[in-house]
Amino acid sequence: MNVKELLTTAVEQDAADIFLVPGMPFSYKIGGRIIYQGQEKIMPEEMDRMITQIYELAKNRDMAKVREHGDDDFSFAIPGVSRFRANIFRQRGSLAGIIRVVRFELPDPEALHLPKMIIDVARMTKGMVLVTGPAGSGKSTTLACIIDEINQTRNAHVITLEDPIEYLHRHKMSVVTQREIVTDTDSYLTGLRASLRQAPDVILLGEMRDHETISTAMTAAETGHLILSTLHTIGAANTIDRVIDAFPPGQQQQIRTQLSMVLDAVISQQLIPTLDGGVQPAFEVMFLNNAIRNMIRESKIHQIDGVIATSQGEGMISMDNSIISLYRKGAISRENAIAYSSNSELMAKKLDR
Repeated sequence: MNVKELLTTAVEQDAADIFLVPGMPFSYKIGGRIIYQGQEKIMPEEMDRMITQIYELAKNRDMAKVREHGDDDFSFAIPGVSRFRANIFRQRGSLAGIIRVVRFELPDPEALHLPKMIIDVARMTKGMVLVTGPAGSGKSTTLACIIDEINQTRNAHVITLEDPIEYLHRHKMSVVTQREIVTDTDSYLTGLRASLRQAPDVILLGEMRDHETISTAMTAAETGHLILSTLHTIGAANTIDRVIDAFPPGQQQQIRTQLSMVLDAVISQQLIPTLDGGVQPAFEVMFLNNAIRNMIRESKIHQIDGVIATSQGEGMISMDNSIISLYRKGAISRENAIAYSSNSELMAKKLDR
């Protein structure tokens, strides 16, 4: 089986992911559903050959990392077809791979149903904005849209630190410098520290994995840069708790104070299956006002959800209201509206009104 043909067909069928797992047919994820491509199961020996072909497509990348550690994450491109993000790993002693299709063209915010208030984040010139949600919820795509808006409307130096690079940005009004972790710099922390000496206006940090990186990012936001980053959390309150909990107890009050000053917005998103077989995003958007900044400082994070729910006039929206809006439009089922809500019992009552 030729991997290049398999990947090309996936792009033609508008697949989001390709599953290469021994013991099952190769599969595409299309419209949120995993679909087998034929009935022939791939055996481990055949899978090893396919994985080797993927490494050859990635400019003959060394397979030592996956053989020694059991995991490898990298990106590669097929000219004229697409870019791909590959995660190769061992399972049950055999190699397997999940490959994300990354389009050459940048996503269209309208086609993705991104609200204007999210794209308007591009107007911010300093502070920190966090885009959060579970894996595969489209955080990287949302950030790519914000970076593209900055690139089209502002004269700035944008530095992205990603693992791996997913979307390629051409220089437009801005200069966009894109660095890949491991390939171009050792780690997020090393790349972030170096970026502060590279005259940045905007820094996109693919992920904040430890308290050192978070601390450096907050310091960068304090000194007049716009920092965009992600966390695997759902909801603004959970996100703030996650940031604070990353630090030792003795530092947490200081971090609350610092975070209350530098954080400007939290955008949470999740993709919900639609009635027509696709997916649509639901968003929670929180912009920090004086009330929320005080709640962070005074450790009253549990009160933030109430402020978001009553601050639509300030451009905020709660996750549950976003889900209800999708349900009222006939985009999603009642079952999914309840399943993806933060409080299923309360959501059921709201839908029955």
